[in-house]
Amino acid sequence: MTISFKVSENTKEKMIEYFEDKKRPKTPAYAIFQADEADTVVTLYESGKVVFQGISADIDANLWKETERHLNPNANLQEKNSEDKKKKEKEEMAINKKIYFASTIGSDEVGTGDYFGPIVVTGAYVAKENISFLEELGVKDSKKLDDSKILELVPKIIKKIPYACYVLSNQEYNEKYNDDINMNKIKAILHNKVLLKMTEQYPNADYVVVDEFAKPNVYFNYLKGTPTYRNITFMTKAESKCLSVACASMISRYVFIKEFDKLSKIAGMTLPKGAATIVDDAGKQLVQKHGFDILKQIAKLSFKNTDKITNIQKEDSK
Repeated sequence: MTISFKVSENTKEKMIEYFEDKKRPKTPAYAIFQADEADTVVTLYESGKVVFQGISADIDANLWKETERHLNPNANLQEKNSEDKKKKEKEEMAINKKIYFASTIGSDEVGTGDYFGPIVVTGAYVAKENISFLEELGVKDSKKLDDSKILELVPKIIKKIPYACYVLSNQEYNEKYNDDINMNKIKAILHNKVLLKMTEQYPNADYVVVDEFAKPNVYFNYLKGTPTYRNITFMTKAESKCLSVACASMISRYVFIKEFDKLSKIAGMTLPKGAATIVDDAGKQLVQKHGFDILKQIAKLSFKNTDKITNIQKEDSK
């Protein structure tokens, strides 16, 4: 996937600062830098054009679009996605109709890329007879819908679609995260929890589908020594191919928004989503106002943002 758009000078400065330690040694012609962000290659050009390429290009692009909109509310963001048409055609061709039109349980998560806010994992059961209802409603991956649309659609979905949801607070995350328990292991544990619950309640589902964030052998290795649901169909971009995963994605986003609003009230300010440099600025304000311990309650301390916030504090105290 390739996504590109132009950013303003102040956003360019934020990007240069953020990607300082992630730059590749070689830079393409007319580019300020090319850097690696997990599964995404990010290239910023002198013109202000920024290109995101890779599996997670849409997620990383969205984070910087939010930064651009925050810093420049009147900016006219014109996104270009050269693979939109091809991607749509490929996804349509790749849809397994046997699975799509079956009764399925699907799971998906949100919050794993956000410094502030919890991790939310949801499992949803979609029976065959509810497929047309969801299609008419316009159910799709939550990342493709803005918050207002999520808040509008999800109350209608949960009236008909059974689900199980697990919310891992920031405090719990900070207690669990260590060298042996990384983000993907935490995700696997939470997915397994909701799948065990949903498959117990709906044992006649034809398929159980998980949006693939780790190879199956790696996923199951994370769960060694614990009761594990194993009859899983792993799919990349499953939220576009399976309505139960799409519902799980939307419900997770809905719960995340509600929980995020609660944290903003605790913080006494509107917290920014994502993990870009705008988040570092908010973290600095929070620490100045409440002390460092506030981050233990509302942030994921393992993120690099914590070091940056701490460094900002040290610089300011000199």
